[in-house]
This record gives sequence, structure tokens and C-alpha cells, in this order.
Amino acid sequence: MREPVLIVGAGLAGLCCALDLTAAGVPVRIIEASDAVGGRVRTDVVDGFLVDRGFQVLLTAYPELRRRCDLDALELRPFAPGAMVWHEGSGHVVSDPLRDPRQLWSTITAPIGSIFDKARIGLLRHRVRSQHPVELLRGPEMSTADALRGAGFSETIIQRFFRPLVGGIQLDPDLSASRRSFDMIFRMLADGEAAVPAAGMGALPAQLARALPEGSIELSIPVTSVSPGQVTVPGPAGRTLKLKARAVVVATEGPVAADLLSLPTVGSRSVGSVWFAAPSAPSDDRYIILDGSGRGPALNVAVMSAVAPSYAPVGQHLIAAATPGVVSATLEQDVRAQLRGWWGSQVDRWEVVASHRIAHGQPRLGPPLHPVQNQKVAEGLFVCGDHRDTASIQGAMYSGRRAAAQVLTSLGVTGQTASTLESEPS
Repeated sequence: MREPVLIVGAGLAGLCCALDLTAAGVPVRIIEASDAVGGRVRTDVVDGFLVDRGFQVLLTAYPELRRRCDLDALELRPFAPGAMVWHEGSGHVVSDPLRDPRQLWSTITAPIGSIFDKARIGLLRHRVRSQHPVELLRGPEMSTADALRGAGFSETIIQRFFRPLVGGIQLDPDLSASRRSFDMIFRMLADGEAAVPAAGMGALPAQLARALPEGSIELSIPVTSVSPGQVTVPGPAGRTLKLKARAVVVATEGPVAADLLSLPTVGSRSVGSVWFAAPSAPSDDRYIILDGSGRGPALNVAVMSAVAPSYAPVGQHLIAAATPGVVSATLEQDVRAQLRGWWGSQVDRWEVVASHRIAHGQPRLGPPLHPVQNQKVAEGLFVCGDHRDTASIQGAMYSGRRAAAQVLTSLGVTGQTASTLESEPS
């Protein structure tokens, strides 16, 4: 039997690459350094609470998600359409009137900007939905902030609505990321829902992993070096083992891939999150709550047990707060102080279930953004991940598919080639 294709990393990109290679009849072997699949998409069970590693959501309109996953089996629990903007002591619902006409008046009167700003949101929605996703990724390039100002949005709506919205999704509170990426995210928000699986975000990679042949994934094995056709891992008695492969695919997060392959450094966007247990919920709404004050540190807050009751034990509630760009030592205290200003002294009785300080939450890409980057490093050596595409779940999964196509081409196996993929949405 010939050696398998060896994939380093069992995150979304590596799992998707392995699935396509397996479907083409090519055996695979995945080596993962951590104790479970998923990479940055993980869920821990803490005292009966489901705690995702960082506040994350699935955008159901992602094409690769729809193509690969059994969404019914994930039992998705959607957030309410739109968002609630917290400003001057109260929450104001900003929604899509086409999806939720009941919130039309709240949206019109929300103190996030002028009526012209809100009309421009409608125009923005129409623009991104009227273009093919590939065209959005080839559009004029500039920062998100410059694009919004160029579209006529006031500083008020940029700071009170777009900054916390985009800051949460793209970990970009200064709105410096590519407008191409923003256009794609806004298109996905307009086309589908934001949701979480009933069993937590880790249910997504777990479903992908279950579709692979038994024994394909080996956990808790760090990789020390890679080269075409070979991977080096620690062996017994301080020695090293060299694993042979038909080809090697490095599917780790960007900084690790850059180190293993001596590629240019991948920039990082950091994020923190704090998860609180509470005996009573501060709100029964399923909205993502945006910090409209600009003070932070949490830009997004959600009562997760209202969205997905399975996230908390019966009789308990779970509140998640995300702090893009803030991973300070006083994170828990600072978030608690912020939420005390929202919901009063009840916050002092909440218990911290978990907190995260994630140095590499997403790759820092563009502008200019260049999605669909080449994934062949050398003959027999490939790389994939969201750092080679767009900084999203869609980008990670799609990059895995493109890597598999390039591997198949290099092995002379009949299958979909990378060139046919480039006309599809990234």
C-alpha cells in the first residue's frame, strides 16, 4: 500500500481537505497537536455549560457550509435577525424590515444614525446581494471604514453600529480590514442567519471528522518539521520519527504554518471572551447585543441560553461577551464593570464560567485582500487555511477543498481541479 497523504492539523481546512481526498480514493492520515479536532473552533463543557473557545457564530449562507454539512443534524439555533444596539442605558433593535416587519419602528427610531443612514443600509444590502460573491471579492479595494464613509454613512452609524458589528465578526474594531471581506460578510448576513449548533460550535468539526474513515485522525501529536513527502514528530526516548507520505498538507493556523514552511509571517487579530453563569437572564431576547457606546471592552454580548437553551443547565443562564483586540489581564473585571453599567448590580452575582485570551483569533488580511492564494509550496508540499483565503469559516473550508484539488492534480488523480474552483465563491 502506498503512503497516505499526510495532513498536519485537524481544523476545518484540514478536515475538508481530507474529506475530498478520501472521496477521490486517496488515503489520508491527519496529525493533530491538540487533544481534539476543530482547531480554533472548539467547545468545552464546563460545569454543564457549553463554552465555545471565543464567541463564534455560524453564518448559514456560507456556500461551503451548505455544501458539506448536514445542517439539520447540527440542530442550529438562530439568533434573531438584526441586532440590539446598547446605547445610553437601553437596547434598541435594528433589524431587517423584510425579515421582521414588527421591528420597523424600532429600527427607524434607533439612535444609531439618521434616517438617511438607515436608508443607506438598505442600499448596501441591495448592492451586495445584486453582485456575485466572486465579483465582491474583486471589487474596488480600500479599508472598511473608507468604504462606509465613501457610501455616505455618518460617523455616528459607523461608530455605533458598524464598528461593533464588524468588530465582532471580523475582530476588526478599527474597521481597517478589506472592504471586500466586509462586503462578503454583509452578503452572508443578508442571505442567511447567524446561528450556533445546539451542541456548541465544536459540533461542526466533529461532524466533518465523523465522515472520515475510522483511524484517519491521530491526536496529541505535535509536528516539529515538514518537507516534501515527510513529516517529523517526537518519538520515544527523546528521539524523532520521520513519517513518509505521498504528499504533505500543512493545515494549521497561519502563524504555525508560516513557521513550519518558512513562509512570510501571518498577522494576527486577537480576541478575548468572558462567559458568565447567572441565575436569571438579563434579557430573553435572541439578539446579538452591540456596544453602541464605543467604550467597550466588549463589542458583542449575547444571552446564549436564550438563543440555545442547551448551552446552560436547566435553571441557569449563560452570557457571553466578546472583546476583539482586548486580551488584558483585567479582562474579566473590565467586562463585568461594563455589563454592570447595562444591567445593574445583578451582574455582581454572576460567576465567571470561562474566559479566553486568544492571540490568533483570525489572520490579519488586507487591504489589499488577495483570496484564493496559491497553496502549493513545493512539489509534494501544500498549505491551506483561512490565511490562504478569507478570514472566515467559509475561507477555511474552501481553502481545504482547493488544497485537495491541487494535491489530486499533482498525484495525477482525476478530480476537480483548482482552476475550476476559482470561479466559485470563496
